[in-house]
Amino acid sequence: MTHAIVARQAGGPEVLEYAEVDPPVPGPSQLLVKVGAVGVNFIDTYKRSGVYKVAYPFTPGSEAAGTVAGLGEGVTGFAEGDRVATAEGTNCYAGYAVVDADKALPVPQGLDDPTAAALPLQGMTAHFLMNSTFKVEAGHTVLLHAGAGGVGLLMLQLLKAKGATVVTTVSTDEKERLALDAGADHVLRYSGFTEAVRDITNGRGADVVYDGVGKDTFDGSLAALRIRGTLVLFGAASGPVPPVDPQRLNAGGSLFLTRPTIAHHLLDAAERRWRSDEIFAAAADGSLKVRVGGKYPLAEAAQAHRDLEGRRTTGKVVLIP
Repeated sequence: MTHAIVARQAGGPEVLEYAEVDPPVPGPSQLLVKVGAVGVNFIDTYKRSGVYKVAYPFTPGSEAAGTVAGLGEGVTGFAEGDRVATAEGTNCYAGYAVVDADKALPVPQGLDDPTAAALPLQGMTAHFLMNSTFKVEAGHTVLLHAGAGGVGLLMLQLLKAKGATVVTTVSTDEKERLALDAGADHVLRYSGFTEAVRDITNGRGADVVYDGVGKDTFDGSLAALRIRGTLVLFGAASGPVPPVDPQRLNAGGSLFLTRPTIAHHLLDAAERRWRSDEIFAAAADGSLKVRVGGKYPLAEAAQAHRDLEGRRTTGKVVLIP
């Protein structure tokens, strides 16, 4: 037997039960993973609460790191004892989980389980945004909203490593310090950010804006772009953006607008490995600092959800089975 978090109905954090369960059995092309740490994400709270429909009983969690404990039929390239992580698992709030072998990411030596569990989703998101959605190069000026968030803190460091000038927005003094520590060249509050970007760039505007905030920043983000600049809308923390008249892109200077998602940037094992290998290598050699802001025992998953939803956490929240 092992333990897992089980929700038997939709509801608040109190529906998350710490229960004794049978360990899962890996099917063909799957790995059985002894979970060392689980990444907690907002999507887990949406599934728990019923915002996203799931079948109950339900065990949350798609992001985890641990050790291979068993191999399903037909698995090649992995052996028992290998350390792996994933952003695309299922039922990961548990002592053991099964992971499709082609969605398992090798973890390098020197990276502990909490750090490895904190990286896949946000790290590979940062990677595709700046390498595939818009290829950032030295000399580009980038406006990145929410620079002290999970994706933001990683992107700040990666953008600076590419030689970009990075302008970011935050909401508090504490977040400003975090963004500066991560390498931001200019840290702004949200009020008046468009004019500030214009001033910083001598009226030219940013080459690209990465906007995970959505409704509240969208208009200002468009207005902060240079001619033929690109707005990458990758989230909606403040709510969804209303329908947009394409003529606005013309009027703004032949602008580009895109709304990418991670699923379309992890199309096969080779693409996953490219992204994860670069992110994990940077974390392992210390050039990419990963902020794990809260570690909770698996049995305290409900409290982790309360703190996450109450905005009482910084950095990544992880569960330890």
